Amino acid sequence: MARPFTGKRLPVLAWEDARRESRLFALLCQRPLFGLGRVVTRKAWLWQYEEPCYWLITRVRVDYTAENLDHGKAWGYLTFRGKTYNEVKEIDKVMYHDWRMVPKHEEECFKKFTPVSVEIIQYVPYPPLLRAMILAQRQKEGKLDTQEPLIDLEKIIIFTNDYFKNQKKAKGTPV
Repeated sequence: MARPFTGKRLPVLAWEDARRESRLFALLCQRPLFGLGRVVTRKAWLWQYEEPCYWLITRVRVDYTAENLDHGKAWGYLTFRGKTYNEVKEIDKVMYHDWRMVPKHEEECFKKFTPVSVEIIQYVPYPPLLRAMILAQRQKEGKLDTQEPLIDLEKIIIFTNDYFKNQKKAKGTPV
């Protein structure tokens, strides 16, 4: 099996995939209305992500001067890792050889996805040295609370230039 334009041989392990997969426009030109409303995905996405990743084709502009109608531009709605984007985008990487058309009878099953609840972590412990410094500072000040020092990840602190100047003035100089 050889590459279509260069004529160089493909590796033997790639033969099976090369028979089943093709460029996006090689798939779309075989369908009525160039595959409008159909779902296409990439093999790389199927391997990398558990969540569904696919394009829903909404618009196709084919280059009719190209041989076999395998060039052009396509637009659609992207669903990446289960999240559907609401704006129509141009499909990129259309010349990659790993596009697959999802069969009509499998589209609903392929699109079905229940998101896993993500646990949002708000507090994390300080690193050991910084934790020891905070506990030593508390002990020096006479605060004997046994509460573990934690970093608040959602706390937004905005430092201005005045804050640092005031800190420097309040601290004084070591000499």
